[in-house]
Amino acid sequence: MTYTPPTWPVSVKAVALDAKRRVLLLKNEREEWELPGGRLEPGNTGAAPGDRTPEEAVERELLEETGWEITAGPLIDGGVWIYQPVPGRRVLIVTYGCTVHTPDRTPALSHEHKQIGLFAADEVPGLTMPDGYKHSIAAWYRQR
Repeated sequence: MTYTPPTWPVSVKAVALDAKRRVLLLKNEREEWELPGGRLEPGNTGAAPGDRTPEEAVERELLEETGWEITAGPLIDGGVWIYQPVPGRRVLIVTYGCTVHTPDRTPALSHEHKQIGLFAADEVPGLTMPDGYKHSIAAWYRQR
């Protein structure tokens, strides 16, 4: 019997703060707040070139989803974790702290999400969102 290793989607996420040190979050179809970001683009579909690095993917996704220009990195300490958004589906989350080059720009809501919000550090614990995101956000505030 041939062994087939499991494959999981990888989602790269950004913790990005505006000029007032509020974290940028997006509300998804499950009514949860989440960090902006998305999947790595493999580039073998012909429609779009592949991402050369996970950091490049984070930068592309944030620009597409919010209009913010960022530099991704470093990886957030403790920011790599496994999420199960629905039973039986697991996603590897990789979270980056980001430098925002447009912190005074009002972020724009894309068609991919229901709502956009900017939250102070002390507001995050009370939000409906996975604990892994909350831990990543708190870690980035500590690193900053």
